[in-house]
Amino acid sequence: MLTGKQRSYLKGLAQKIEPTVYIGKADLTENIIRSIDENLTANELVKGQIQEGSLLDPTEVCSELAEMLHAEFVAAIGRRFVLYRRARNPKNVKIELPKAPRK
Repeated sequence: MLTGKQRSYLKGLAQKIEPTVYIGKADLTENIIRSIDENLTANELVKGQIQEGSLLDPTEVCSELAEMLHAEFVAAIGRRFVLYRRARNPKNVKIELPKAPRK
């Protein structure tokens, strides 16, 4: 689970990238899910956008994808959403998150 500081850090990184996944009128298909999974594996951070013709809610889509792909919901603003999943192999980690404060 991400802390507020980590979520803010990831939002800042996401501002600098363009959406790599677009969801259209066909809604959430297997190909889109596979594409997001591959992007998460390669980049750890994925920005997606729901096209005008779709009736999907970005927050609901992002939450559903996060659960299916074992990722973290970062943000959903307007028609865009951001997901994060840390690389499984420590050698492939590209994003170093700020440390969570100890209690």
